[in-house]
Amino acid sequence: MIAIDLGSNSLRFVQRECKTKKFINEYEKIVKTAELLHSDNIISKGAIQRILEGFKEAKLLMNFDNESCVAVTTEALRRADNSQEVIEEIYQETGVRFKVIGASKEAELTLTAVDKRLESLGFKGSFILIDIGGGSTEIIFKKGNLSESKSFPVGIVTMASKYPSKEEVRQHLEEELSQIKAYAKEYYEREGKPDFFVATAGTPTTISAFLQGMNYNNYDASRINGSTLNYFDCEMALDRLLDFSFDERASYVGVGREELIISGVMIYAGFFRVLDFEDSVIIDDGLREGLAILACEERLNLF
Repeated sequence: MIAIDLGSNSLRFVQRECKTKKFINEYEKIVKTAELLHSDNIISKGAIQRILEGFKEAKLLMNFDNESCVAVTTEALRRADNSQEVIEEIYQETGVRFKVIGASKEAELTLTAVDKRLESLGFKGSFILIDIGGGSTEIIFKKGNLSESKSFPVGIVTMASKYPSKEEVRQHLEEELSQIKAYAKEYYEREGKPDFFVATAGTPTTISAFLQGMNYNNYDASRINGSTLNYFDCEMALDRLLDFSFDERASYVGVGREELIISGVMIYAGFFRVLDFEDSVIIDDGLREGLAILACEERLNLF
Protein backbone atom coordinates (compact mmCIF):
# COMPACT_ATOMS: atom_id res chain seq x y z
CA MET A 1 0.00 0.00 0.00
CA ILE A 2 1.33 3.44 -0.98
CA ALA A 3 -0.21 6.40 0.84
CA ILE A 4 0.39 9.96 -0.38
CA ASP A 5 -0.20 13.23 1.46
CA LEU A 6 -0.02 16.49 -0.49
CA GLY A 7 0.13 19.27 2.07
CA SER A 8 0.55 23.02 1.82
CA ASN A 9 4.33 22.71 1.91
CA SER A 10 5.35 19.10 1.34
CA LEU A 11 4.51 16.00 -0.69
CA ARG A 12 4.93 12.85 1.38
CA PHE A 13 4.82 9.18 0.36
CA VAL A 14 4.92 6.10 2.56
CA GLN A 15 4.78 2.40 1.61
CA ARG A 16 3.36 -0.12 4.06
CA GLU A 17 3.25 -3.90 3.96
CA CYS A 18 -0.30 -4.62 5.03
CA LYS A 19 0.43 -8.24 6.06
CA THR A 20 3.37 -7.42 8.31
CA LYS A 21 2.02 -3.99 9.33
CA LYS A 22 5.45 -2.49 8.70
CA PHE A 23 6.39 0.72 6.92
CA ILE A 24 9.06 -0.25 4.41
CA ASN A 25 9.72 2.89 2.36
CA GLU A 26 9.12 6.62 2.44
CA TYR A 27 9.85 9.74 0.46
CA GLU A 28 9.29 13.46 1.01
CA LYS A 29 9.78 16.56 -1.12
CA ILE A 30 9.25 20.23 -0.28
CA VAL A 31 6.92 21.50 -3.02
CA LYS A 32 5.57 24.77 -1.51
CA THR A 33 2.03 24.06 -2.66
CA ALA A 34 0.68 27.14 -0.89
CA GLU A 35 3.31 29.66 -1.98
CA LEU A 36 0.74 31.87 -3.82
CA LEU A 37 -2.28 30.94 -1.73
CA HIS A 38 -2.17 34.03 0.49
CA SER A 39 -1.67 36.51 -2.36
CA ASP A 40 -3.48 34.95 -5.37
CA ASN A 41 -5.53 32.08 -3.90
CA ILE A 42 -4.17 29.63 -6.47
CA ILE A 43 -1.72 26.75 -6.73
CA SER A 44 1.11 28.03 -8.92
CA LYS A 45 2.52 26.41 -12.05
CA GLY A 46 5.85 26.16 -10.24
CA ALA A 47 4.28 24.22 -7.38
CA ILE A 48 2.56 21.83 -9.81
CA GLN A 49 5.88 21.21 -11.53
CA ARG A 50 7.57 20.45 -8.19
CA ILE A 51 4.75 18.03 -7.31
CA LEU A 52 5.22 16.20 -10.61
CA GLU A 53 8.97 16.06 -10.05
CA GLY A 54 8.29 14.59 -6.61
CA PHE A 55 6.26 11.79 -8.19
CA LYS A 56 9.07 10.99 -10.62
CA GLU A 57 11.56 10.77 -7.76
CA ALA A 58 9.23 8.68 -5.57
CA LYS A 59 8.63 6.22 -8.42
CA LEU A 60 12.36 5.49 -8.45
CA LEU A 61 11.96 4.15 -4.89
CA MET A 62 8.52 2.56 -4.98
CA ASN A 63 6.85 0.29 -7.53
CA PHE A 64 3.51 1.97 -8.15
CA ASP A 65 2.50 -0.63 -10.74
CA ASN A 66 2.22 -3.46 -8.21
CA GLU A 67 0.79 -1.55 -5.26
CA SER A 68 -2.57 -0.10 -4.29
CA CYS A 69 -2.37 3.66 -3.93
CA VAL A 70 -4.42 6.18 -1.97
CA ALA A 71 -3.79 9.93 -2.10
CA VAL A 72 -5.23 12.87 -0.17
CA THR A 73 -4.64 16.59 -0.09
CA THR A 74 -5.53 19.18 2.51
CA GLU A 75 -5.70 22.91 3.25
CA ALA A 76 -4.06 24.41 0.16
CA LEU A 77 -6.27 22.48 -2.24
CA ARG A 78 -9.30 23.07 -0.04
CA ARG A 79 -8.84 26.82 -0.47
CA ALA A 80 -7.34 27.28 -3.94
CA ASP A 81 -9.59 28.56 -6.74
CA ASN A 82 -7.91 26.20 -9.23
CA SER A 83 -7.89 23.06 -7.09
CA GLN A 84 -9.90 20.89 -9.51
CA GLU A 85 -7.68 21.85 -12.45
CA VAL A 86 -4.58 21.03 -10.39
CA ILE A 87 -5.95 17.63 -9.33
CA GLU A 88 -6.82 16.79 -12.93
CA GLU A 89 -3.39 17.81 -14.24
CA ILE A 90 -1.64 15.68 -11.62
CA TYR A 91 -3.90 12.74 -12.50
CA GLN A 92 -3.19 13.06 -16.22
CA GLU A 93 0.57 13.13 -15.60
CA THR A 94 0.84 10.49 -12.84
CA GLY A 95 -2.28 8.33 -12.90
CA VAL A 96 -2.91 9.21 -9.24
CA ARG A 97 -6.05 11.16 -8.37
CA PHE A 98 -6.02 13.09 -5.12
CA LYS A 99 -9.04 13.35 -2.87
CA VAL A 100 -9.48 16.69 -1.10
CA ILE A 101 -10.33 15.90 2.52
CA GLY A 102 -11.82 18.15 5.17
CA ALA A 103 -10.16 19.24 8.38
CA SER A 104 -11.99 16.65 10.50
CA LYS A 105 -10.84 13.78 8.26
CA GLU A 106 -7.29 15.18 8.27
CA ALA A 107 -7.36 15.19 12.08
CA GLU A 108 -8.75 11.64 12.19
CA LEU A 109 -5.99 10.25 9.97
CA THR A 110 -3.25 12.06 11.89
CA LEU A 111 -4.66 10.96 15.24
CA THR A 112 -4.81 7.33 14.07
CA ALA A 113 -1.06 7.28 13.43
CA VAL A 114 -0.01 9.33 16.46
CA ASP A 115 -2.21 7.36 18.86
CA LYS A 116 -0.76 4.06 17.62
CA ARG A 117 2.80 5.36 17.98
CA LEU A 118 2.19 6.72 21.49
CA GLU A 119 0.73 3.37 22.52
CA SER A 120 3.81 1.55 21.21
CA LEU A 121 6.03 3.91 23.23
CA GLY A 122 4.09 3.30 26.44
CA PHE A 123 2.41 6.70 26.77
CA LYS A 124 -0.96 6.61 28.53
CA GLY A 125 -3.48 9.33 29.36
CA SER A 126 -5.24 12.23 27.70
CA PHE A 127 -3.38 14.55 25.37
CA ILE A 128 -3.60 17.55 23.09
CA LEU A 129 -2.03 17.11 19.66
CA ILE A 130 -0.96 19.93 17.37
CA ASP A 131 -0.25 19.33 13.70
CA ILE A 132 1.38 22.46 12.25
CA GLY A 133 1.03 22.40 8.48
CA GLY A 134 1.88 24.78 5.70
CA GLY A 135 -1.57 26.35 5.45
CA SER A 136 -3.32 25.37 8.68
CA THR A 137 -2.86 23.92 12.13
CA GLU A 138 -5.04 21.13 13.49
CA ILE A 139 -5.72 21.00 17.22
CA ILE A 140 -6.82 17.55 18.38
CA PHE A 141 -7.89 16.48 21.86
CA LYS A 142 -7.92 12.80 22.88
CA LYS A 143 -9.41 11.61 26.19
CA GLY A 144 -10.14 7.92 26.58
CA ASN A 145 -12.01 6.78 23.48
CA LEU A 146 -13.27 10.28 22.72
CA SER A 147 -11.60 12.87 20.53
CA GLU A 148 -12.44 16.24 19.03
CA SER A 149 -10.59 18.58 16.74
CA LYS A 150 -10.64 21.96 15.10
CA SER A 151 -8.62 23.46 12.24
CA PHE A 152 -7.21 26.98 12.25
CA PRO A 153 -5.80 28.91 9.25
CA VAL A 154 -2.35 29.35 10.79
CA GLY A 155 0.45 27.62 8.89
CA ILE A 156 4.15 28.06 8.30
CA VAL A 157 3.78 28.96 4.60
CA THR A 158 0.88 31.37 5.06
CA MET A 159 2.53 33.01 8.09
CA ALA A 160 5.81 33.43 6.21
CA SER A 161 3.90 34.95 3.28
CA LYS A 162 2.00 37.41 5.48
CA TYR A 163 4.93 38.31 7.74
CA PRO A 164 8.27 38.05 5.89
CA SER A 165 10.53 38.94 8.85
CA LYS A 166 11.11 37.35 12.24
CA GLU A 167 10.10 40.62 13.88
CA GLU A 168 6.77 40.74 12.03
CA VAL A 169 5.96 37.13 12.93
CA ARG A 170 6.70 37.84 16.60
CA GLN A 171 4.62 41.03 16.50
CA HIS A 172 1.51 39.26 15.14
CA LEU A 173 1.91 35.79 16.68
CA GLU A 174 -0.31 36.36 19.74
CA GLU A 175 -3.10 37.69 17.53
CA GLU A 176 -2.77 34.77 15.07
CA LEU A 177 -2.92 32.20 17.89
CA SER A 178 -5.72 33.91 19.85
CA GLN A 179 -8.54 31.72 18.50
CA ILE A 180 -6.53 28.57 19.27
CA LYS A 181 -5.94 29.86 22.82
CA ALA A 182 -9.68 30.46 23.25
CA TYR A 183 -10.53 26.96 21.97
CA ALA A 184 -8.01 25.32 24.33
CA LYS A 185 -9.29 27.37 27.28
CA GLU A 186 -12.89 26.34 26.55
CA TYR A 187 -11.89 22.67 26.31
CA TYR A 188 -9.86 22.78 29.56
CA GLU A 189 -12.83 24.28 31.40
CA ARG A 190 -15.17 21.64 29.99
CA GLU A 191 -13.02 18.48 30.05
CA GLY A 192 -9.99 19.34 32.17
CA LYS A 193 -6.43 20.00 31.07
CA PRO A 194 -4.92 17.02 29.15
CA ASP A 195 -2.12 15.00 30.70
CA PHE A 196 0.42 15.87 28.04
CA PHE A 197 1.08 17.89 24.89
CA VAL A 198 2.07 16.12 21.65
CA ALA A 199 3.43 17.73 18.48
CA THR A 200 3.81 16.25 15.01
CA ALA A 201 4.70 17.46 11.47
CA GLY A 202 7.86 18.95 10.01
CA THR A 203 8.61 21.80 12.39
CA PRO A 204 8.82 19.96 15.74
CA THR A 205 10.44 16.88 14.18
CA THR A 206 13.05 19.06 12.47
CA ILE A 207 13.86 20.93 15.69
CA SER A 208 14.21 17.65 17.58
CA ALA A 209 16.50 16.23 14.89
CA PHE A 210 18.59 19.42 14.75
CA LEU A 211 19.14 19.54 18.51
CA GLN A 212 20.11 15.84 18.48
CA GLY A 213 22.79 16.54 15.87
CA MET A 214 20.99 15.07 12.88
CA ASN A 215 20.76 16.74 9.50
CA TYR A 216 18.24 16.30 6.68
CA ASN A 217 20.14 13.40 5.12
CA ASN A 218 20.67 11.30 8.24
CA TYR A 219 17.26 11.94 9.82
CA ASP A 220 16.21 8.97 11.96
CA ALA A 221 12.52 8.85 12.93
CA SER A 222 13.18 6.27 15.65
CA ARG A 223 15.20 8.89 17.55
CA ILE A 224 12.47 11.49 17.09
CA ASN A 225 9.50 9.46 18.33
CA GLY A 226 9.08 10.01 22.05
CA SER A 227 11.67 12.79 22.30
CA THR A 228 10.68 15.98 24.12
CA LEU A 229 11.08 19.69 23.49
CA ASN A 230 10.28 22.82 25.47
CA TYR A 231 10.00 26.55 24.76
CA PHE A 232 13.68 27.20 25.47
CA ASP A 233 14.72 24.43 23.06
CA CYS A 234 12.78 26.27 20.35
CA GLU A 235 14.45 29.59 21.14
CA MET A 236 17.90 27.96 21.17
CA ALA A 237 17.25 26.22 17.84
CA LEU A 238 15.97 29.45 16.31
CA ASP A 239 19.04 31.42 17.38
CA ARG A 240 21.40 28.76 16.02
CA LEU A 241 19.53 28.43 12.72
CA LEU A 242 19.52 32.19 12.19
CA ASP A 243 23.32 32.21 12.55
CA PHE A 244 23.65 29.81 9.59
CA SER A 245 23.86 30.73 5.93
CA PHE A 246 20.94 29.58 3.74
CA ASP A 247 22.99 26.61 2.49
CA GLU A 248 24.00 25.55 6.00
CA ARG A 249 20.43 25.88 7.21
CA ALA A 250 19.14 23.81 4.28
CA SER A 251 21.50 20.97 5.18
CA TYR A 252 19.66 20.63 8.49
CA VAL A 253 16.06 21.49 7.64
CA GLY A 254 15.88 20.51 3.96
CA VAL A 255 15.96 22.49 0.73
CA GLY A 256 12.83 24.63 0.56
CA ARG A 257 12.49 24.99 4.34
CA GLU A 258 15.34 27.49 4.81
CA GLU A 259 13.02 30.46 5.34
CA LEU A 260 9.85 28.66 6.38
CA ILE A 261 11.47 26.97 9.37
CA ILE A 262 11.78 30.37 11.08
CA SER A 263 8.04 31.00 11.12
CA GLY A 264 7.49 27.33 11.99
CA VAL A 265 9.72 27.45 15.06
CA MET A 266 8.10 30.67 16.24
CA ILE A 267 4.57 29.28 15.83
CA TYR A 268 5.51 26.09 17.66
CA ALA A 269 7.23 28.03 20.48
CA GLY A 270 4.08 30.10 20.88
CA PHE A 271 2.03 26.99 21.63
CA PHE A 272 3.79 26.33 24.93
CA ARG A 273 2.32 29.54 26.34
CA VAL A 274 -1.00 29.30 24.52
CA LEU A 275 -1.60 25.72 25.72
CA ASP A 276 0.08 26.17 29.13
CA PHE A 277 2.56 23.28 28.90
CA GLU A 278 6.26 23.27 29.78
CA ASP A 279 7.23 20.58 27.28
CA SER A 280 5.86 18.42 24.49
CA VAL A 281 6.32 14.89 23.18
CA ILE A 282 7.41 14.69 19.53
CA ILE A 283 5.95 12.09 17.16
CA ASP A 284 7.14 11.65 13.57
CA ASP A 285 4.07 9.73 12.34
CA GLY A 286 1.27 11.76 10.80
CA LEU A 287 -1.43 11.89 8.17
CA ARG A 288 0.28 9.70 5.57
CA GLU A 289 0.91 6.92 8.10
CA GLY A 290 -2.68 7.08 9.35
CA LEU A 291 -3.88 6.94 5.75
CA ALA A 292 -1.81 3.81 5.09
CA ILE A 293 -2.89 2.13 8.34
CA LEU A 294 -6.60 2.60 7.71
CA ALA A 295 -6.31 1.70 4.03
CA CYS A 296 -4.54 -1.56 4.91
CA GLU A 297 -7.18 -2.35 7.51
CA GLU A 298 -9.90 -1.50 4.97
CA ARG A 299 -11.35 1.02 7.41
CA LEU A 300 -10.62 4.02 5.21
CA ASN A 301 -13.61 6.21 4.42
CA LEU A 302 -12.73 9.50 2.75
CA PHE A 303 -16.32 10.65 2.34
